[in-house]
Amino acid sequence: MIDDLADATWDRELDDLFLRIGHRFGRADLRRRMRDYIRALLGPVGRKNGWQLAEYAGHRTPDGLQRLLNGATWEADDLRDDLQTYVAEKLGETGGVLILDDTGFVKKGATSAGVQRQYSGTAGRTENCQIGVFAAYATTHGRALVDRELYLPKSWTDDRERCRAAKIPDERTFAAKGELAKSIVLRALASPLPIAWVTADSAYGQEWRFRRMLEETAIGYVLAVPKSQQVPRFGRIDHLFTQAPNEAWEKRSCGDGAKGPRVYHWAAVQLPAVEDFDGDQPTHQRWALARRSISRPDEIAYYLGYAPTGTGIDRLVQVAGRRWAIEECFQAAKNECGLDQYEVRRYVGWTRHVTLAILAHAFLATTAAQAAAKGDAETVPPWSHSPWRKSAGSWQLAPHPGPARHFASTQ
Repeated sequence: MIDDLADATWDRELDDLFLRIGHRFGRADLRRRMRDYIRALLGPVGRKNGWQLAEYAGHRTPDGLQRLLNGATWEADDLRDDLQTYVAEKLGETGGVLILDDTGFVKKGATSAGVQRQYSGTAGRTENCQIGVFAAYATTHGRALVDRELYLPKSWTDDRERCRAAKIPDERTFAAKGELAKSIVLRALASPLPIAWVTADSAYGQEWRFRRMLEETAIGYVLAVPKSQQVPRFGRIDHLFTQAPNEAWEKRSCGDGAKGPRVYHWAAVQLPAVEDFDGDQPTHQRWALARRSISRPDEIAYYLGYAPTGTGIDRLVQVAGRRWAIEECFQAAKNECGLDQYEVRRYVGWTRHVTLAILAHAFLATTAAQAAAKGDAETVPPWSHSPWRKSAGSWQLAPHPGPARHFASTQ
């Protein structure tokens, strides 16, 4: 009886989703194929390639589903916009966090759009692969992927004939992953998603233009950076934290993981005030943070932060911990929704499959949220005086007594 009720709820919620997005598919046959495709992505299919998806959907061949991805008339970006509205309604909350990261799709041959030998963090090595830049949205209710862009290396964008063969639009010129991430963030900020924070790994956090764009939109961030990251007026961030007194390191949890709370030693220090003023008072504050492993104290990760004045350290630590949510989204979307099991080669096919797959993943995330709600040693430059000072319960940096060192690229 309980299983029957759960199945009925699942079907009802999925039908509601289909009604929400059906207008994006102009013909009845396209709407049927879209429903069949998403149901198959959500179904118990061992390998979610064309033939197995078609078999699960009851089709004699995969031709109809392939036409849905490659030849039919519909806009994946419109569906992406519907997805963001759906996630905002189901998971949205005021303190929502947008998470940026990329993932690799290992491929054979040289004809799949954007494929080349390049480093894949997913594989941990250089592979013949495609790279997609993604955004996930995370709140206390759940997390879901909400946007995507295919990264196109210069080996593709410099060869327009090759691009045309893969149906890559002429307007898609070269854009670094950081530029794709900026576009994704700006779209998300224009969407109904309530976003208060952005977090990302050091590949994005080290880009000063990316950080500046977030500051100009008054969005808080906690972004990982490499240990060589320069902090204006104080030099390398790892050298800065070597100056931290022992009592500045405090044990804090940055969120729950598969094995319970993720507890580290954290140190956080306010940087000199930025120029965002309301009257005589700054509206935002820049921070530097470090996360040190308790069992391996030589393993330290570094972050730059930007937050409304008055934000507590615990909140910054929690935002930093949200970054793991996108890794969990990737794993779930690949394992359960066939995100990486496509057989399309053209740009439009990749964009459509991935959009449908992350929509399927968002459906899983929202139904899970509803169910949970119902159930309730490098050399350190010598400083004659440490710049670390404690004031009003938090560590702050006093201006360096020596000549100020300005790093224009980090402003």
